[in-house]
Amino acid sequence: MAVLAPNRQHLLEAHFGVPASGATVVPLNTRLATPELTYILEHCGARALLVADGFADRGLAAADGAGQDITTIRLGGPSDTYEGLLADAEPWWSLPDDELSLLAVNYTSGTTGRPKGVMYHHRGAYLQGLAMALHSQLSSDSTFLWTLPMFHCNGWCFPYAVTAVGATHIGLGKVDPAEIWRLIDEHDVSHLNAAPTVLQDLVRHPEARPRPADRPIQVATGGAPPSPTLLEQLAELRIHVTHLYGLTETFGPSVICEEPPEWRDLPSDVQARRKARQGVANVAAGHVRVVAPDGTDVPADGETMGEVSLRGNTIMAGYLHDPEATAAAMPDGWLRTGDLGVMHPDTYIELRDRSKDIIVSGGENIASIEVEQALASHPAVAEAAVVAGPHERWGETPVAFVTLQADAEVTAEELIHHTKERIASYKAPTRVEFRDLPRTSTGKIQKYRLRELANEDAG
Repeated sequence: MAVLAPNRQHLLEAHFGVPASGATVVPLNTRLATPELTYILEHCGARALLVADGFADRGLAAADGAGQDITTIRLGGPSDTYEGLLADAEPWWSLPDDELSLLAVNYTSGTTGRPKGVMYHHRGAYLQGLAMALHSQLSSDSTFLWTLPMFHCNGWCFPYAVTAVGATHIGLGKVDPAEIWRLIDEHDVSHLNAAPTVLQDLVRHPEARPRPADRPIQVATGGAPPSPTLLEQLAELRIHVTHLYGLTETFGPSVICEEPPEWRDLPSDVQARRKARQGVANVAAGHVRVVAPDGTDVPADGETMGEVSLRGNTIMAGYLHDPEATAAAMPDGWLRTGDLGVMHPDTYIELRDRSKDIIVSGGENIASIEVEQALASHPAVAEAAVVAGPHERWGETPVAFVTLQADAEVTAEELIHHTKERIASYKAPTRVEFRDLPRTSTGKIQKYRLRELANEDAG
């Protein structure tokens, strides 16, 4: 059963109610375009779609375009059918016979550009939820504000973590700094999770002010490491930040930058650099390795780079309907993340680079090939290459380099608009440059040169 809804009660209820009915929950990214939603509904074989009132047009169009019968259930608004179904339903709870049975499917864009369905099992979500409760220091006195989209990795399994300790959930339909500060005051919020861009907005907002000394806010953040300046600004507001690292394939945060007591005596700039590391495995995740191309561990010297590899309770069951991709991702039982990093002597890992074709913009993963294909569908475009370019607000943004067909004419604005009609608008390039593409002797596009150009032009 797929769900297209904002961070309100319906989506939270679906994380419990759908598995309790014996079905599999498929949380849908609310920012996706209709064709992308249609593909996911078809790929997972959805038989029902829960769709919130504000997303009905896209959701119903996606269901209509899918190649199977999909029952649509409206959430809220004048056409609500959800509450009526609940009122007429008999209470029923189904426990899984196998803890490794399918709980959820979360879709993520990979290097192929097509979303892959990451399969979550009950065991992994249960243990991840307990791990997040422990590492975030949640208790029955906690109030958790849903700034993190629940469609991301089942909300990093925080629906289960917050509920497990009897804490309070506060929904947030849209990320807005003014509304976040209002809810923090109104509900005495103690916890939230957010990308560094959201934290920057909170710091800069006129309503920003220090929290009471006895009620600081605990924040977990992923994606790009928060800058030392941002960490210092947040500390002044009594907002304590923990940096973490994970993938959709790892139920969210697999690695946590826990702060040992000895860090507290370090100079603030040194502390900030330490806090920007990715850290060590969470209590449920299992061992973390940094491996060389031959699969052996690199020296724990903080200098030798390798690929971060993970294994343990909170690794996906595999990619739905894609055994080849599953085998490629876990060739020896260890999940190859595609991210390059180093292992420090204290066993904390630190990322130094990532798979070059994935762009992380404001916490969202964007596959460059998907953007390239959207650009190439314009009749004026002969070829397109997309790389990550620096962006003050989002960290990274797609930058497109385009070669036109002979005698063709098109503006950058027209291509950006064309792209937004085919994929989610946040995936569209913010810059388009027209030029011949640099190539190797074998004809492959030299993306590293394009990245250099993207950085030079931004400076």
